[in-house]
Amino acid sequence: MTPTIAQESPLGADLALLMMRHTADMHADTPPESIHMMDAGQLASPGIRFFVMRDAGNPVAMGAFKRITDSHAEIKSMHVLTEARGRGLSRAMLDHLLAEAKAAGFTRLSLETGVQPTFIAARALYLKAGFEECGPFEGYSLDPNSVFMTRTLA
Repeated sequence: MTPTIAQESPLGADLALLMMRHTADMHADTPPESIHMMDAGQLASPGIRFFVMRDAGNPVAMGAFKRITDSHAEIKSMHVLTEARGRGLSRAMLDHLLAEAKAAGFTRLSLETGVQPTFIAARALYLKAGFEECGPFEGYSLDPNSVFMTRTLA
């Protein structure tokens, strides 16, 4: 069975493991002042679209984007459970977010990720998907623990 991706509430009861693992990964080797993740309550805010990937009904990945302006959005809280990695699910979620953001009328999608070794695969994924490094955007400032990336949606 092929995994499915759908927009859901980040407050879903069966998403606790995804949220817990994402939080643990973000805090594993990033200084607290450099962590920019959003918790489930924050992800439930207006202006944020949150998606869950399910495999045989079980949540295995999540991703969201947050409206910055009418033409610019930011990827937030993209995560795939460790035991589900290596199957192309991260790329599938990213492609879904790109398509949904474009369909919503955004022409630019940006993100912030870490410089630590735990983020090497994520940075490679974003580069492969056409993202380029950029300066800080909307509310961020220069941070030696952050990499900022952006791409246009054509």
